[in-house]
Amino acid sequence: MTNSSQKDSLKQIPNRERPRERLMSSGAAHLTAEELLAILLRSGNKDVSALGLARKLLKEADHRLDRLSRAEITELLDIPGIGLAKAATVVAAFELGRRSRDSAAESTKCINSSAAAYTCMEPLLGHLDHEEFWVLFLNNAHGVLARSKISSGGYTGTLVDVRIILKKALLAKAVGMILVHNHPSGTLKPSQADIALTQKIVKAAKAIDVTVLDHLIVTEKAYFSFADKHLL
Repeated sequence: MTNSSQKDSLKQIPNRERPRERLMSSGAAHLTAEELLAILLRSGNKDVSALGLARKLLKEADHRLDRLSRAEITELLDIPGIGLAKAATVVAAFELGRRSRDSAAESTKCINSSAAAYTCMEPLLGHLDHEEFWVLFLNNAHGVLARSKISSGGYTGTLVDVRIILKKALLAKAVGMILVHNHPSGTLKPSQADIALTQKIVKAAKAIDVTVLDHLIVTEKAYFSFADKHLL
């Protein structure tokens, strides 16, 4: 099949089965990832249809939306047929999705489980390609007083100053806190450095009457809880 026939393939699809029309008639949930991307891209070019470009994007990401969601504009621009407008649209759409999840997480009033803490923090950390260390500061009803980034590092780690955590806890008037950091590698096993840092923070926090309730290691799809595994 030639590129020109690929371009014509969208025209050969009956109107009612084209992505936009299917979205109108069936709703977005019934569309494939390829069809949703085609709607974002809006059009193809002389060589390939919007569906064909969407197929290219997914192929470059090994058909993984989580990987595509982390792509930078410069990476998308390397794909033939993807210009600045299309690349910016795709990046903006995924960012809006993250902010939507973050907005929902912010409405969480009470962190009463590791799952609730993960829901609150995953939108901020799950997609990152570098490590960040955050702390959730809580009141005595486990309500969120503040979410604070302590440090940002590289792919394999980030330095954490315990004094900064204690200062922020005092300023927030917190009685409890949950430590959170991500593993860009996707592994959920805590390192010896993770365990040692947790113990150090737990001991330091006790000196100011603040309880470390948990330490989560976060990835985009799952988490590890020190509290659930009785490691605190």
